[in-house]
Amino acid sequence: MNGAWELPSELIMIQDTVRRFMRQEVKPLEDQLQHDAYELPEGVLLPLQEKARGLGLWCFRTPEEFGGAGLSLLGQAVVAEETAKCRMGAYVPGCGAFGADPPNAVFLGSTFQVEKYAIPAIKRGKKIFVAISEASGGSDPARSIQTRAELAGDHYILNGSKMWITGADGADWGLVFARTGQSGDRGGISCFIVDGDSVGMTMKPIKVIRSYAPYEVYFKDVKVPVENRLGEEGQGFMLCEKWLVEGRIPYAAGTIGIAQAALDIAIDWAKQRKAFNSFLADKQAIQWMIADSEIELRAARLLVYQAAWNGDLGKNLKVESSIAKLVATETAGRVVDRCMQILGGLGVATELPLERWYRELRIKRIGEGPSEVQRMVVARHLLGASGKS
Repeated sequence: MNGAWELPSELIMIQDTVRRFMRQEVKPLEDQLQHDAYELPEGVLLPLQEKARGLGLWCFRTPEEFGGAGLSLLGQAVVAEETAKCRMGAYVPGCGAFGADPPNAVFLGSTFQVEKYAIPAIKRGKKIFVAISEASGGSDPARSIQTRAELAGDHYILNGSKMWITGADGADWGLVFARTGQSGDRGGISCFIVDGDSVGMTMKPIKVIRSYAPYEVYFKDVKVPVENRLGEEGQGFMLCEKWLVEGRIPYAAGTIGIAQAALDIAIDWAKQRKAFNSFLADKQAIQWMIADSEIELRAARLLVYQAAWNGDLGKNLKVESSIAKLVATETAGRVVDRCMQILGGLGVATELPLERWYRELRIKRIGEGPSEVQRMVVARHLLGASGKS
């Protein structure tokens, strides 16, 4: 960085480009959709994606050699904040304009796997599902995974089920974690690339408070070729751990972007809305809500940037990404809540995106590891072996 907490000039340029694209290209299209819509019609989305590709704004996390932008972690954080500033930003950053990165762990796979699965997914910009969590305990997958994959000649037989799987419906393929060994820890878990149209794989939506549903996915004697196993048996978590840890950075940054957009709305409202013979902006109660929100967002943003910067330097990110994810998601929820309070009745109306963001952000405190798990990661790091349960 050129100065204390100053972004590199190239990232400022990318940030400005993404911000303009969101304002000029994405928002006018999203404004035509229903309040709880979670995708743009294909006839609108595809031309929008072509514009983004033309600007080099495509699959930000994917390495350049595979057709993505290949941004650093800090770059991913910067663009994640900007692309989240739309109504459906919590689920579909930029309304899908910038494509969808496949899990980077797939690039550690064989040439066959990269060419058959990763490259086509990048070209089409389609979302890929990742199936780890199960009903027996999504926050402790190493011990709770019951789905099994049994080797039978040149393929595995997959049986079991997964819960809370986002984007499973309509996905071309997904990464499925299953137990191949008897161990009760990560060493007994392998990762498989499973085709979206596999015989024996079914799913049903799980109704939640947001507008789009995660899925429960069932595997009944699903055949998975041995060549679709990612890495060796028992290496599933080892291959994906870096991706899972790093993924918390753009995840956290996106919640900051949503909260910042909400705060901008609240500030504009406070400046123009009168009550009891003066503007809301003149009232100390409102001023303090706005000030607290700005202060907390700056602190959360710096934690995310610091974690991303250290990740780019090659440092171990596990604790820092947990702190960033925890602080950003909890801060964003408080900020949007305050903004709704400032706007009063309009804050909970579907005329504005605030109430939708409020619902979305409540889920963000659970996804990618709930707040309690992030606190556990930090505590175990500080306390060492004596802090382990």
